[in-house]
Amino acid sequence: MYITTTIPYVNARPHLGFALEIVQADVLARHYRRREPVRFQTGTDDNSLKNVLAAQAAGVPVQEFVDRNARAFEELREPLALSFDSFVRTSRDPAHRQGVERLWRATAHDVYQRHYSGLYCVGCEQFATEDSCPEHGGPLQVVEEKNWFFRLSRYQDRLRELIADGRLRVEPAVRRNEILAFIEAGLEDISISRSQERARGWGIPVPGDPSQVVYVWWDALANYVTALDDYERWWARGRKIHLVGKGVIRFHAVYWPAMLLSAGEPLPTEIYVHDYLTVEGRKISKSSGSAVDPVELAARYGSDAVRWWLLREVPRVGDADFTEGRLAARHDEDLANGLGNLVKRVVTMVHRFRGGHVPDVPAEPLVPDVEERVHAALEAFDFRAAASAVWSIVEEANRYIERERPWRQADPDVALATLVQACRTLAVQLEVFLPEAAARVTAQVEGARLPEPSPLFPRIV
Repeated sequence: MYITTTIPYVNARPHLGFALEIVQADVLARHYRRREPVRFQTGTDDNSLKNVLAAQAAGVPVQEFVDRNARAFEELREPLALSFDSFVRTSRDPAHRQGVERLWRATAHDVYQRHYSGLYCVGCEQFATEDSCPEHGGPLQVVEEKNWFFRLSRYQDRLRELIADGRLRVEPAVRRNEILAFIEAGLEDISISRSQERARGWGIPVPGDPSQVVYVWWDALANYVTALDDYERWWARGRKIHLVGKGVIRFHAVYWPAMLLSAGEPLPTEIYVHDYLTVEGRKISKSSGSAVDPVELAARYGSDAVRWWLLREVPRVGDADFTEGRLAARHDEDLANGLGNLVKRVVTMVHRFRGGHVPDVPAEPLVPDVEERVHAALEAFDFRAAASAVWSIVEEANRYIERERPWRQADPDVALATLVQACRTLAVQLEVFLPEAAARVTAQVEGARLPEPSPLFPRIV
């Protein structure tokens, strides 16, 4: 299985909106690694005009600026407890440029040149169909130049069929319907190059035409195949899952599959589309002034608190409004009061009644179907439902304690063994979602004799 995130522009440091996507991808990767080999890839889109303009505004050479911000994205690994296998840099990886050139040549039969005039949104890095961009606002640039175009219109019927019958699975359904409506409205050919002058000389030159650079989206989308060390294993065969934000669904569910169809290459199998994180109703973005730094959040509250809020609070469909107060409340309610208190309570009882020794008797399975429920939720790309399935172990264990009351039993061995087993199962299932928390829980409940209980999650508030 091959799992990817989008590769974000590096015109600024990473924000919490991208953290949502990469944490979701990390959960999928950790979960499916238990069942099969997985490659989890992320990276950065370096070859954007947005990056050039940001570097010029900062008074820093473009490559130096891009390298610095790309490093900040790669360094998300530790604060967010990520497990990606590959990190691609479109301006640095030689294989990427070679792959973009190969893809261009493979689609040459669908590429032609013509003059074009239109309004361009630098934020979206695409020509606009209206007078303003609903995503970024502000004035659009009037652009008139000779570009290379791709015959997207040729693939309208084929794309509609593939998405409608699920061979190219787009989830959730509301996004699949959105993209089908876009295709039904008619696909027009798209510009896939920019003049060297307008690109400020930054980007991959068009093969055979050094006066133009490859359109940044054409360049960026190619990373899903250019960075692979084993194309046959990861792309030609098996599942290929893209995680993307709703603002870039058109590129991933229309442009990218059409490029692959033109080149005669296999398509991705699934595209999962998440909605936005907002602050006071405004989309979190690097350019809006509403960005939230996930590294700073993790430094203050820990990776467990950040990951858990993203996975437990963000719905499968619909935007989610973020505040630090909501993050702290979810941490204290679930991790400190729920999980932490449960483990401490169980370990304390084992020490009180059996001197820390786990009774060697058969345990009752409290939530026997939890693994199946987690798998079903993640197959549906419903991270909140998957986290809730894991959390049902905490809820059922607490109900079991109140129902059985081990402290009132003449022989509490079965109850204690059952509760220890529940905590061990919880640690195993939680590792996919909160690897650091899972390790701390495991340290408290593994072995025939348990260590003295210790606080797992100090309260934030």
